[in-house]
Amino acid sequence: MPGQLRDYFVVLPDSAAGAAAAGQLPVPEAAAGRSSAPEATGPAREAGDTLTVAHPSGRPWVVARPLVRRVSHLARGEDALVLIGPDRVPEDVLARILEGARDRTGLERRLARLPGLYHVVARLSGESWIRGTATGLRRIYHARHPAAGTIASDRPAVLARLIGAPLDESALALRLLDFLPHPLSRRAVWRGVHETGAGYGLALPVAAPGTAAVPHPAEHRWWEPPPGELPLAEGARRAADAIAASVRAHVGGLDRISCELSGGLDSTVLAFAARETGPASLSLLTVAARDRYSEDETWARRAVEAARNTAATAVNGHTALDHHVIPADDAPYFYADLASTAAELNDEPLPVAPGRARAELLLGRARATGSRYHLTGYGGDEIFLGLPHAYQDLFHGNPFTAWSHLGGLRHQLGWPFLPTLKALLDRSAFPRWIAGAVAAEPQPVARTPLLSWGVRQSLHPWLTEHANTLIAGEFRTAAEHAEPIDPWRGRHADIDGVRMGARHFQAMEDIGMTIGLPVAAPFYDDRVLEATLAVRLPERISPWRYKPLLVEAMRGVVPDALPARTTKDHMASDEHQGLREHAAELTELWTGSRLAEHGLVDARHLLRLAAEPFSPVLVEHSISSTVAGETWLRTAGNAWPTPRPTPTTTPSEATL
Repeated sequence: MPGQLRDYFVVLPDSAAGAAAAGQLPVPEAAAGRSSAPEATGPAREAGDTLTVAHPSGRPWVVARPLVRRVSHLARGEDALVLIGPDRVPEDVLARILEGARDRTGLERRLARLPGLYHVVARLSGESWIRGTATGLRRIYHARHPAAGTIASDRPAVLARLIGAPLDESALALRLLDFLPHPLSRRAVWRGVHETGAGYGLALPVAAPGTAAVPHPAEHRWWEPPPGELPLAEGARRAADAIAASVRAHVGGLDRISCELSGGLDSTVLAFAARETGPASLSLLTVAARDRYSEDETWARRAVEAARNTAATAVNGHTALDHHVIPADDAPYFYADLASTAAELNDEPLPVAPGRARAELLLGRARATGSRYHLTGYGGDEIFLGLPHAYQDLFHGNPFTAWSHLGGLRHQLGWPFLPTLKALLDRSAFPRWIAGAVAAEPQPVARTPLLSWGVRQSLHPWLTEHANTLIAGEFRTAAEHAEPIDPWRGRHADIDGVRMGARHFQAMEDIGMTIGLPVAAPFYDDRVLEATLAVRLPERISPWRYKPLLVEAMRGVVPDALPARTTKDHMASDEHQGLREHAAELTELWTGSRLAEHGLVDARHLLRLAAEPFSPVLVEHSISSTVAGETWLRTAGNAWPTPRPTPTTTPSEATL
């Protein structure tokens, strides 16, 4: 089965051409076991899985096919507000937001009272305003349709289909790197399709009266990171409130829910936060590790025991708690069942693709418990751990504290004294860093101080000279006009890491939609990120405390003994073993490689590596992003079913 888009929405101009474009939208195959239907308030029309919100003219404005998200809509005169997210927003809340907003600035002030999980589409004074989230969990793309003008969507593939866009080889080559730093992560993989930066929104003005020309869109910044000036106690209170609100927005009111309980702090926190919402049944799922030295299962069992022994509160006293431990031998190795990655058409190649079979197993077991929503701890590391780059920021205002903290970190990581001091005193501008962020020669990883704008990476040896040239050109071009997310290195690196993780989590969401189980990462809520960034740096990160803000935020919800864990398991052995166990699948993947057809990889080199899974090359270079690029390219090349004949409709009929 070719990959399908499980859900999407588009924002269309108020014109006959816009209405005609609505009739050309793809009809995705519905996911089995759909758990919730779209809901809307206000004059919106629903047909099957499609919900259409109209312009005042009656032509389609927002066309949505949400499988698990909810659509809330309200119109007041010619102004209107549409929110697309995990929970339906009551009409009275929408009214307070819309009626008090005179412009997009006023609108955003009022939206800040909601959990930061929604796509926002608004019409104010005739102008459409569309934006996603600051964390990058929800993104916006736009493209210029030859007849209709600018069309916006949350899915780049939809726009690519509407405008007949070919793949962009340069953007595809970039995705063969292990990770893409800002601003290159915004390069959509189809020509003519553009991503609006996280923290920015897209304004679509209306055509002037009496003209058919539609002005070009403009991007405006709507989000700024808060200053880091709160003490830990106040920041913890805000973080706790934000986490609780995000969890409630996803699962509040549901009777049967599930959580991944790996045994780590992040999943443990979410399990206890989910219990606070008072479901009738909460299923906790743990995948046992093959490594006999792993501690995850031990800590997961401790968490379950603590949850059962904790005095029940009035709100969760009736919750039935079940713990399901999936045997290690049931868990596929990485790179298992690579053909199954064709089940979803992700927005772009995502390096998590080699682990898809593992994710599908976990979500399938969760769905078998009767769960209606599944929560994960994704995002906890990116948001609460804090990167060493932050000590650059701290050094400017408090050099003694920064050097003291760095001393502890340096001894833990083995950073040499002089290179650490040199990195701390380095003042290179962001454009200079981005120009040298990728190099042909191998980059040292161990004992390398990480205090710059990001991490330098090396080009993989199986990439062709053509791919290397494209990648180098993209980085040079980006350096000519690159601006950091934030002037401070640490904040830039932290926010970029959060957005990278949120982008990757999309693959997990799409797998959930495929099997009919919504899956969420509540930590990727804008309000959680804001609460974290608002805390003073020396209190937010510490070499002597593990995620101090998260620990303090959940004090009283999570028993004190559980955050005391100071170890963290890794799955590197399962990945390396997967290269051996699934060598035949990798050989098949590189035989007739689509990436090779585009001239981006040397298929013969990859075939040799498939036959030598323990090659030192694969120890030094991860093959995950290349596997993801190959499987995604095969899916994208066969994504659209043959269009079914559709009756011709007039613009006014297109909203029916």
